[in-house]
Amino acid sequence: MPTELLECLEVASDPSKDSVGTVIWMHGLGADATDFEPLVPMLDLDKPLRFVFPNAPERAVTVNGGMVMRAWYDIDPSSPLAGDDDIRESAAQIVDLIQREVDQGCPADRIVLAGFSQGGVIALHQGLRHMDELAGIMALSTYIHDHEHLLDEISFANASIPIFMAHGMSDAMIPIARAVTSRQALEQLNYKVQWQQYGMGHQVCPEEIADIAGWLNQVYAAKS
Repeated sequence: MPTELLECLEVASDPSKDSVGTVIWMHGLGADATDFEPLVPMLDLDKPLRFVFPNAPERAVTVNGGMVMRAWYDIDPSSPLAGDDDIRESAAQIVDLIQREVDQGCPADRIVLAGFSQGGVIALHQGLRHMDELAGIMALSTYIHDHEHLLDEISFANASIPIFMAHGMSDAMIPIARAVTSRQALEQLNYKVQWQQYGMGHQVCPEEIADIAGWLNQVYAAKS
């Protein structure tokens, strides 16, 4: 049953040119679609890209005392897999956004799923399971939810998908060890992961912005 499309902020890196692809970029817990929009002009891109920043639904978040905020899924420290249903629901909403881009003329294999923290969980979840080939997955300060059962659901269409993972070595919100475990799970399944780590916390730094641009340029280099 079709879901209602998420509210999105949409930005072209170069409005004077036709974009060669789309980056669907999901924010972290409690943030919103405006969180990463300011980064677009900072990216030294070789080709014009369209950026879609969706707003997560509002929901009660257990780890924050049940406070209602924008969140892709609930986090309950006493039950690590409690967010399963929310994650699948949010991923389905991202599928709808992918389909909208395809309907507007952007092939799926020119669409990158990107996300920070909770948003990165959704990018990894759907990117590894999507039934049509995607351009890549950008996972910032994040992890794979339930990595032990990843093999049960991965899509062969994206068995060779480029993956960029970046994390702060001083991240107190999501310890880097959790991201390393996720990266290792991907590598054990023969995914090629570009891994970057930085002397920062749960944030984005200038060096990372440069590396993001470099990776996006690499992904879209063969797509004209």
